Parts: sequence; structure tokens; C-alpha cells
Amino acid sequence: MRRVAAIAAATFGLDQVSKLAVVWGLDLAGRGEIDVLPPYLSFHMAWNRGVNFGLGASTGDVMRWGLIALALAISVWVWLWIARERQSGGGQGALARAAAGLLIGGALGNVVDRLAYGAVADFLNMSCCGIENPYAFNLADVAIFLGAVGLVLFAPDPPGGRTRRAAKRDKTP
Repeated sequence: MRRVAAIAAATFGLDQVSKLAVVWGLDLAGRGEIDVLPPYLSFHMAWNRGVNFGLGASTGDVMRWGLIALALAISVWVWLWIARERQSGGGQGALARAAAGLLIGGALGNVVDRLAYGAVADFLNMSCCGIENPYAFNLADVAIFLGAVGLVLFAPDPPGGRTRRAAKRDKTP
């Protein structure tokens, strides 16, 4: 579980340092937009008070505290799930633990934003090939996405559940 904690801490740290450097150090909060590698990468300040793409932002403090509680609950659940599987020897070990660390670190990075600012600081904007992306995201969002995909691909059965592989194996004569 040291690997999970180390990856979660590194992910959390990178996320928070990137937000401090870009949002406050480069004064993106005041400037609103900075072209980095136009048209592919720019910094666009967006305070996300909702879920993905600002969904649910109009519900105010209820949504904020609900999302904080949900992120903390998921982080604890993933930690316990991976810890249980490590003890039982299941799963694909290192890759599942790395994915769990990414997800937990990213979730906690966004929790800190919601506690400190009332919203998540999103600033990365990528566009390509004539398609202009109107949405912004941050490193925590990238880590959460990669962690979730990694858990789907490499993690063991969830507590009390069975994977499709196990169900298929049970049907084989």
C-alpha cells in the first residue's frame, strides 16, 4: 500500500503545484486566458462548481459538500478495496495499485479546491484539427480518468462482486 500512498501523494502534489503556478503564479485567475501552444494548448480559467463540465453548478453549497463527501467516500472505498485485494493476492498488483493511487490523489486534489475556493480550478484547454474545445480541465481530472480506466483494466473484483472473467470461468465445463 506504500505504492498507492506514494502515487496518490505525488499526484496530489503535482495537481496542487500546477494550480498554484498557473492560476495564481501566472495570474490566470485575473487574466482569464493564456495561449501556450496555440491552437493546441491554452490555459482558460474555469471555476467548476458542479460535476463534469459544470453540470449541477447551480445547486450551490449542497452540490459542493455532496461532491466533497462523494470524492472522500470513493477514495476510502478504493483504498480499502485495493488493500483487501493485496492481502488476498488477487488482481494485477502493481498496475491496479498505481491506478488506485492516481484516482485517490486526483480526487483529493479536487476536494482541496472545493474546500479552499468553493469550486475546482480548471485551466487546461486543448483543441485540435479545427475543433475548438470549450471545456477546461486540470491534472487531477487527468489522474482520475487514468486511474478509473486503470482500475477497470487491471483491478481485482470489487468487494462482494465478481468480474466477467470469473463468471465466464465458472461457466466453462
